[in-house]
Amino acid sequence: MRTLNQPTSQSLLETDPKAQKKLQLNYRRAKATDHSPKLDELAAKFNYEDCLNDYWNPVEYSLLYGTPLWEQASESQRVVLNQLYWVAYYSQIISAEIATIFFNQTSAAGLYSLEGFRLVCDTLDLETSQERSHINAFRTVIDEVEQKLFGQRVFGYPMRSPFRETMIFADSDRFRSWWKGIQLHCFGLLSAGNTFLACQYSTVRGLRTLNGKLVQHKLSSVSSKHPHPEQSPIPAQISYYHFLDESFHFNTSTILSHDVTHCLKPPTTFERQVANLGIRGCQKDHYHVSVAVNGLFWYDPALYPAIYTILRSPLFDLSAAEAKTMMRDCFTQETEGLHRSFKTHEEAIASYKVYLEPLDFISAQNKEMKVMASNSILKYLKTQQKALQRFNI
Repeated sequence: MRTLNQPTSQSLLETDPKAQKKLQLNYRRAKATDHSPKLDELAAKFNYEDCLNDYWNPVEYSLLYGTPLWEQASESQRVVLNQLYWVAYYSQIISAEIATIFFNQTSAAGLYSLEGFRLVCDTLDLETSQERSHINAFRTVIDEVEQKLFGQRVFGYPMRSPFRETMIFADSDRFRSWWKGIQLHCFGLLSAGNTFLACQYSTVRGLRTLNGKLVQHKLSSVSSKHPHPEQSPIPAQISYYHFLDESFHFNTSTILSHDVTHCLKPPTTFERQVANLGIRGCQKDHYHVSVAVNGLFWYDPALYPAIYTILRSPLFDLSAAEAKTMMRDCFTQETEGLHRSFKTHEEAIASYKVYLEPLDFISAQNKEMKVMASNSILKYLKTQQKALQRFNI
């Protein structure tokens, strides 16, 4: 059996000139169109008072859109629900990008030991720098909005370790969170010394970014389709420039997981197992469907305290009994919002299958997305009915 380090005397260019050309083109374009300075500028200019009456996303991308809360909300409440979708959505993106910053570096460590891989590492370094800019822009908006609306964090949180649950509202507990941290630590160590596994982080990253692209392309349209994009709300502009950066990140993930992987020797049984465990973990993270935030695969019972806080705030000013009744109506009934969220979930499953199809080391269970596909509207409603019975504030 070959060693985990996979030493080779050939450079990437000698092994696969086509892959090298793809990497060069992607890096050159990403560097030439780096939007970090623009995002930093927008973050510095953000003032909630300037855009508090504007929709920041397409209307259907609003918190609890297509539920009784949305149907009964006034126009001013709907605007805030639309803005809170932005806050919730990009709170999750921050968590994902914190993890990306760390694992980009462990992957670069695992790749730089090979001849000809500097270009890959330079690309990951550029993307890591961009992720820091993204996080700063998102946090600037999120912190100000939540402070002014609620006087506390609702979806936001202090900066966190990359070894935490990636999903900030997950079906988890203290033990499972601890075990997830152990697994992430182990993968970081393995990928830092193994070129195949270093590339396989990009497979997982590619799936997660692919899911993001399905939604973020639509979120970016508020700015891109505005008659005067520079006059669109600053959060909408942040969505647009972030989407442009992430498009190159997705290209990098695809090249590493599809093209560069084929420049390496075939994976060992152990490497296959680790790679497939990573994909299965992604499936488990993306198993759930959220009626509250279409496009994020949050576990809605974990979200109940946040939704309750919003309903009890001056924004809706519901009594405790009224808030619980509204939550029951929104989460335990078949609504337009629930069907929209499951449609997004189904689109993600279909796109993940296409992404994984060319990779011969991926197991059939992962290629068919069996874990994700096992969810259903009926299962969702049963889960919510049981969880709401146990929910107490």
